[in-house]
Amino acid sequence: MLIDVANSEVSLTNRAALAEWNGVILGVLAHGQSAPVHLGKLLELAPGFAMGHALKGLSALMLGRRELYAAAEEASRTAQTALKAGGATKREHLWCDALQDWLGGKPSHAIARMEAAMKLNAADTISMKLSHGIRFILGDHIGMRQSVEAVIDAHGEDHALRGYALGCLAFAMEETGNYDEAERIGLMGLNYASDDAWGLHAVAHVYDMTHRPTKGIALIDDNLDAWGHCNNFRFHVWWHKALLHLDQGDMAQVLALYDTKIRSEKTDDYRDFSNASSLLVRLELEGVDVGDRWGELADLAETRTNDGCLTFADLHYMLALVGDNRADAATRMTARMAKDAKGDTEVADIMRDPGVAVTKGLAAFSDGRYETAFAQLRAAHPRFQNMGGSHAQRDVFERVTIEAGLRAGSLDATRALLEQRAGRREGAVDTFAETRLKMIDDARELQAVVAAE
Repeated sequence: MLIDVANSEVSLTNRAALAEWNGVILGVLAHGQSAPVHLGKLLELAPGFAMGHALKGLSALMLGRRELYAAAEEASRTAQTALKAGGATKREHLWCDALQDWLGGKPSHAIARMEAAMKLNAADTISMKLSHGIRFILGDHIGMRQSVEAVIDAHGEDHALRGYALGCLAFAMEETGNYDEAERIGLMGLNYASDDAWGLHAVAHVYDMTHRPTKGIALIDDNLDAWGHCNNFRFHVWWHKALLHLDQGDMAQVLALYDTKIRSEKTDDYRDFSNASSLLVRLELEGVDVGDRWGELADLAETRTNDGCLTFADLHYMLALVGDNRADAATRMTARMAKDAKGDTEVADIMRDPGVAVTKGLAAFSDGRYETAFAQLRAAHPRFQNMGGSHAQRDVFERVTIEAGLRAGSLDATRALLEQRAGRREGAVDTFAETRLKMIDDARELQAVVAAE
C-alpha cells in the first residue's frame, strides 16, 4: 500500500492519484482553494476510493445547507459501494462510517470515528483536522484541545504536517483560555507551515480576546502568505481584522472592510453570512448607521428560514431578519426552530437549548421589549457554547444580551455578565466592556442623585 502525506496507509495504487490525495490533504489543512480541485481529479483517477467520496460527503455537511444533504447522501452511497469492492483500509472504513453517522443526525459519533482513526495512527493529521472541525461546529472546545494534545507528540520535527497540527493546537488552547501558549504555539506553527491560515487566525483570536488590537492588526497585515491563498476563509480573516479595528473605535475602517473585503462577494455560505450579520450588529450596538446593508442579508436569510441544519447558522440568519425588520420571516424562523427542537437528533438538542431562547430573545430585542429579551438571552447564556463556533463569534450574542440588560435597567445582572466576560479574557476589558461599565456607573450615579433629592 502507498503512504500519504499524513503518514497513513491508503488503498490507492496509482501514484498520480496519491499525489492528488496529498493535494486534498494539504488544501484542507491550509483552507486553500485547491482542495476541491484536487478532490475532483482524485475521484477521476480513482473512482473507487471510498475515502475520497466520504470526504466529499463530510465536506457537504460542514457547509450547513439543507440542499447539500442530497449530495452528501449520494457520496455516502458511492462510498459504501466502493467499500463492498474490497481493499479499503480500516481508516477508510471509519471515514465512511463517520459520514453515515452524521447523516443519521449524530455528528458526535462521526467525531468518535475520526478519533478511532487517530488511535490507529496518531500521525494521521487529516483525521485529526476533521475531528477538530466537527468539534468546532458543535462548540466542543475542551474536546478539541484533548484531541490534538493526544496526537501532537506524533507530529514531530520530521512530520511534513507539523505546522498545521500546531495551528489546531493553538486554536484549541485559545478557546480553552490558555492565551500565552496559544500565541506561542500558533506563531511557532507558522514557521513550519507558512500558509496555515487556521494557526494565524488562532493567534488573531488571542489578540482579540486579550484586548491587543494593534498587535492583531499587525499580525494579519504582516502574514498575507498565511491566508491570501484561502478559499472563503479569507473573508473570515478580514472579519477578524475588522473586529480589531472596531475595538480601536475606527468605525470608518470597519465599514470599509465590510464593503470591500468581508462582503465584497455576496455569497450565501453561512460562514460568510455570519461574518457579515454579526459585524453589522456590533456596529449598530455602537450607534453606527449601517445604511441599507441589511437588505441583501435579509433577502438571503428569508430563503433559509426552513433550513435547520445548524443552530449557529439559523441564529445568524435571525440576526439579519430582525436587523432589517422582517417581522413575518422572523416569526417563521422562530416557529420552525421551536418545531425542530422537538426532534431527537443532536441538532435538535442544540436547537432546543440554547437556540429557541436566543431566537425569542433576538426578536424581543428588535421589538424593544428589553426585559423579555434579557430574560430569554440570560437564561440561554450558560449554554451559548453549545451553539458552536468560537468565543469571538458567539460574542455577538453576548453583546446583545448585555445591551438588553442595560436597556432593561438590570444593572447588577448586566455587570455580572460583563465580569464573567472579562474573566474569560484574562481580565481584559475591551472597548465594548469599558463603555458598558461606564454606562452602569453613570446610571448608578444618577440613581443616587435622584434618591438624594
